[in-house]
Amino acid sequence: MGAKELTSDSLNEQQVMMLRLLKKPLPAADFAQIRRLAVKLLSQQLDEAIEEWESANNITAETYEQLSKEHFRSSSKKHQ
Repeated sequence: MGAKELTSDSLNEQQVMMLRLLKKPLPAADFAQIRRLAVKLLSQQLDEAIEEWESANNITAETYEQLSKEHFRSSSKKHQ
């Protein structure tokens, strides 16, 4: 991503604030910790979104069990 792409017009206020906080380079261990925390937060948000989708679509553990036993591959025309 080039510098031209990172204008304040293309970033929201939170993104600009994070860039200001991280203006000075961090020690590698600190950066790794921040990165792990960000991934953990995004993972939690994804889990919540999936749970909401499952609930809205009446998806249960039994649904996944049934799907795991189905055959999804289409038959090859070579073998017909």
